[in-house]
Amino acid sequence: MATLALSSVGSALGNTLMPSGLSLFGATISGAAIGSAVGTLAGSYIDARLFGSSASAEGPRLGDLHVMASTEGAPIPRVYGRARLGGQVIWATDYVEHRQTRSAGGGKGGGSSASVTEYSYTVSFAVALCEGEVTRVGRVWADGKPLSLANVTWRLHRGGETQEPDPLIEAVTGEAPAYRGTAYIVFEDFDVSPFGNRIPQLSFEIFRTLDDVEGLVRAVTVIPGAGEFAYDTVAQREIRSETSSRAINTHTMEGRADFSVAMDELEAALPNARAVSLVVSWFGDDLRGGECSVKPKVDTASKLTSPDAWSVAGLTRAAAETVSMMEGKPAYGGTPSDASVMRAIADLKARGLAVTFYPFVMMDMPGYPWRGRIAPEGDVAEEVAEFFGSEAPGASEWSYRRMVLHYARLCAAAGGVEAFLIGSELRGLTQARDGASYPAVAALRALAADVRAILGPETKISYAADWSEYRGHDLGGGDFRFHLDPLWADANIDFIGIDMYAPLTDWRHGATHLDAEEWGSIYDLDYLRSRIAGGEGYDWYYASEEDRAAQNRTPITDGAYGKPWVWRAKDLKRWWSNAHYDRPGGVEAAAPTSWVPKSKPVWFTELGCPAIDKGTNEPNVFVDPKSSESAWPNFSRGTRDDFIQRRFIEAEMSYWDETHPDHTEGTNPVSTVYGGRMVDASRIFFWTWDARPFPAFPDRRDIWSDAENWRLGHWLNGRMGAAPLPALMRAILRDVGFADFDAETLTRVVEGFVIDRIMSPRAAIEPLMLACFFDAVETEGTIRFRHFTDEPCATLAAGDLAVAEESASPGWKLTRGQETELPLSAKLTYIDGNGEYRQAAVEARRLAGGSERVATTALPMVLTQAEAQIVADVWLQKVWSERERAELTLPPSLIALDPGDHVTLDLGTREAVYRLTGVTDAGAREASAVASERSLFGAYAPGVEREPAPQEIVSWGKPLAVFMDLPLLTGEETPHAPRIAAAADPWGGVAVYKDVGAGLVLDRVLRDEATLGRTLTPLMPGPASRWDEANRLSVLLSSGTLSSVEAAAVLSGANRAALETPEGDWEVIQFREAELIAPGTYELRGLLRGQAGTEAAMRSPLEAGARFVLLDGSVTELGVGEAERGLERLWVFGPAALPYDDPAYTSVTRAFDGVGLRPLSPAHLKARRDATGAIHLSWIRRTRLDGDSWAGLDVPLGEEIEAYEVEIREGDAVKRVIAASSAQAIYAPADQAADFSGTDFSTLDITVYQLSRAFGRGTGRSATLHV
Repeated sequence: MATLALSSVGSALGNTLMPSGLSLFGATISGAAIGSAVGTLAGSYIDARLFGSSASAEGPRLGDLHVMASTEGAPIPRVYGRARLGGQVIWATDYVEHRQTRSAGGGKGGGSSASVTEYSYTVSFAVALCEGEVTRVGRVWADGKPLSLANVTWRLHRGGETQEPDPLIEAVTGEAPAYRGTAYIVFEDFDVSPFGNRIPQLSFEIFRTLDDVEGLVRAVTVIPGAGEFAYDTVAQREIRSETSSRAINTHTMEGRADFSVAMDELEAALPNARAVSLVVSWFGDDLRGGECSVKPKVDTASKLTSPDAWSVAGLTRAAAETVSMMEGKPAYGGTPSDASVMRAIADLKARGLAVTFYPFVMMDMPGYPWRGRIAPEGDVAEEVAEFFGSEAPGASEWSYRRMVLHYARLCAAAGGVEAFLIGSELRGLTQARDGASYPAVAALRALAADVRAILGPETKISYAADWSEYRGHDLGGGDFRFHLDPLWADANIDFIGIDMYAPLTDWRHGATHLDAEEWGSIYDLDYLRSRIAGGEGYDWYYASEEDRAAQNRTPITDGAYGKPWVWRAKDLKRWWSNAHYDRPGGVEAAAPTSWVPKSKPVWFTELGCPAIDKGTNEPNVFVDPKSSESAWPNFSRGTRDDFIQRRFIEAEMSYWDETHPDHTEGTNPVSTVYGGRMVDASRIFFWTWDARPFPAFPDRRDIWSDAENWRLGHWLNGRMGAAPLPALMRAILRDVGFADFDAETLTRVVEGFVIDRIMSPRAAIEPLMLACFFDAVETEGTIRFRHFTDEPCATLAAGDLAVAEESASPGWKLTRGQETELPLSAKLTYIDGNGEYRQAAVEARRLAGGSERVATTALPMVLTQAEAQIVADVWLQKVWSERERAELTLPPSLIALDPGDHVTLDLGTREAVYRLTGVTDAGAREASAVASERSLFGAYAPGVEREPAPQEIVSWGKPLAVFMDLPLLTGEETPHAPRIAAAADPWGGVAVYKDVGAGLVLDRVLRDEATLGRTLTPLMPGPASRWDEANRLSVLLSSGTLSSVEAAAVLSGANRAALETPEGDWEVIQFREAELIAPGTYELRGLLRGQAGTEAAMRSPLEAGARFVLLDGSVTELGVGEAERGLERLWVFGPAALPYDDPAYTSVTRAFDGVGLRPLSPAHLKARRDATGAIHLSWIRRTRLDGDSWAGLDVPLGEEIEAYEVEIREGDAVKRVIAASSAQAIYAPADQAADFSGTDFSTLDITVYQLSRAFGRGTGRSATLHV
């Protein structure tokens, strides 16, 4: 027989346990010191074929998995499950230069135009990711930061053996390899400008499905059912201020609506799921049937959303009730808006998915109970009628019928759906009797008829009964009524809908319970399949919780009638196949009910299992701390178990789906009525797929209050696509051509694992052995992988062991390791599956011991903190428990014992369990063993998960941009150019495009955010050219801050701001003091009014709400040529990171006069009548250019010529216009007489304008002068 020994025994010390070895303060611990290495080798033949000839190995490394390179001959990594990888650039084009020239305006005061040329660069390239075939690419990081692919042209080649060359590579190179077997991603015209004009370091989240379970799922429910825009395909935003908004339904790097991303993930992860049931909720508020209203609600009473406002059934947000609060947060999301539901239906249908519409009642009341507990308390018929509502519910009636009929009409408006449910799990109502009748059943029939009239014959209609409700009503004492048969037999009901959550197993901890005596494991597929129509609810039941605890099972029988199926919740086949006879008072009726055997198919409208220890014991329970219904399954320890969920799916689908290779004919019979199977396997809707994409849900606990429930819940998101351990072992070993192995008893799920370079299978497997607590043994030429939880296969006493003749000593020798050789603590680093796949660490430590050694290792696996902590804890305890070793001499009669077997040693004074670690055949069989504490590797206490840090995904909303036609402020501006100021939260720059007649061209990108706001108080006119100490102005900012400055700084140009009038004019002011009086609110004092010639824009008063813009360096000129003055142009602006066709862009049409060219109004108007009666008018010219200098005799003219016009006015009427070429004019007596019928007036109203050839009249100065 081959030599069988642990790989750690002999000269291979330490480094076979883990990839990085096992170090204790720098010293390597031998395998003997820690009990055994992980991964037993089985014989030299197997060792050579499977593990290679070398006894030492180095596994995958943890540290360098995210670096993108371009190295010839670099190994191609393999991904199993999900992981984050860099890649190898395998093809790239030259950089392509893009040139953009834009106008930069003219010079000082208006001169020849200038232009600015800006350059950007793009490149196309391909990155090899890993061996294919992968399922999809998730998130992408560039230089360590999230990269949105929303505006990037990219293609993923998944690495199949039939994939074709990329069309771009082929177009550029002429001939191109297809890279079959290698997954790679191609980026086309990738803009490298944001990355310093270089290809950034990219890393990718890769998903690769290994198992067949994902392909078994053919239909899913889609939740959450509540979420105002959770199902919207349009990105919606909450508008918090003019400049601030937040994403409501966009929480991924892709920048698309969550629903669209989640449905993409669904199609990728579950390729055969071609039917979905869309759950949409209204809220009930009372368990008393007659008092319970059913209505849509919102999560927040006051919320402004864009582009769509919330509305359901004609109800607006202002009129809707809000959901209750839990710990300061909404207990639920609001009801999905009608518009979003219609868009979701359209999207699902466009994907080729069959849509079932599922109206759902969530109970928003203390305890948040199950809707099945709604029941009448008094008059049954009256309360049922109150709950269901009137035949034609009005706008003020919030009843169950109103909800269902509303959604029937909505589905019709959406073009129809494949199926429509008129309700689900209303058990407390359907089982309420009024004498011999069931009013709620009659109400459901009437409702089905009304829905049929709306949706027509093409839509299938049914009711989704609870698994404890569908078959009938057990009234006790042998009295049984098939109370739903009138509904099931109704012509408007097309199928039997069942939410099938019947208990599947009755598993307990340990090996001494009844099911363990018959079956080896709760994960045994044969065991699970046998309980679909067997076990509890079929063969027997528990009469009480005491009986359940003691496993006192009462057989299900039917006495003289011999129809036990009547009482079996899980005997679906006989219920479906037989006529039904009510048993009033325990006596079977003479005539059957209206049910026709085999007449209609069964749809499992819900079927699922929570990802929790022993989830199959009670699949209907869920963990939700806010709900009174929250519970663990019977006998569960509350630990996460993804593997039981996968086994549940595999068992159910192999049982019901006739196309599954393990399907047993007869379990799902064919109807002689309609020719199809009893249970339509294509309409088994697994609960559930969430419309909130993974991993945003459940990572974003700051957004979704139910995110924490995901860990132990029924969700398939984030679990489908992981690597179950049996499939992972098959993939690793078959990749190297090794087939003589058995890994089917392994029962863990690995979220992600990477083999980053060429290595032996042993080196690759060893980290898995440590993390998942299994070893490898050879039996009959096959390597068998099994957990350390096997039961002892033999009990060995002294008389069972061989004794050497020369010593006559007992056939065993026990040794015990020194405590000083053992570690006091174990430190483990791993890849944190939460967040961004960063390295994380956990530590396990003994509270006492004589050692100070520390064991460290690194796992190249994606784990959660709880999983990693369990590994560290068990690893440390295992090392200490295995300090006791045994050397055994076995007789030939025990030849069946192999390494890995557990045996019980009867040592006389005690019994102990040992695990054989090696067997050598040389005369007598010499075996080595270590003490084994199998309880270490069973169920674990629930671990503490590290709460993921919220990964803020930048989601750009519409920025606020303010266009201003302003005068010259410094004289350095382009006079005819308008200004623009923009702000947004979040801020990432604003791109401004202009339509020049041949399409949009980029005008400029605003890099600095402006300070914008609105006035809160009216502003009266004030004095120009001196301090206005009387007026005070309150301003509420939506962006930026304000501060006070010294008066000298104000006079030097600081603290300029612009106030917009209702007519669109702008008054430029300055302020000396800015006092923060409330969050974002300032009171401005020490004002200078009408600056830069804007005194005419003062209003009496300027009402509150006026636009406020701080005129600092963030205010930028627009590229408008002087010839474009007065011409309307289309301007489009939005987040610089997005293209201009993105919904976040806004378009406006504006024309600008070029106010910077407008002459200022004259000052100091005077009038003097001379002796002849002529009136001499004079004024002082002002300038728009360089007027602040005290040097020189006069300010510069600033215009090409000096010219004025003087209006002689009488009220609003202009009597005469006098032209002047200097700052004076004469109003002749004759003209006075013509205008006013004489010259004997004492006052004169005039307005004086300075003229500009470019602009025309400037701002006028009006005065009433005494003459």
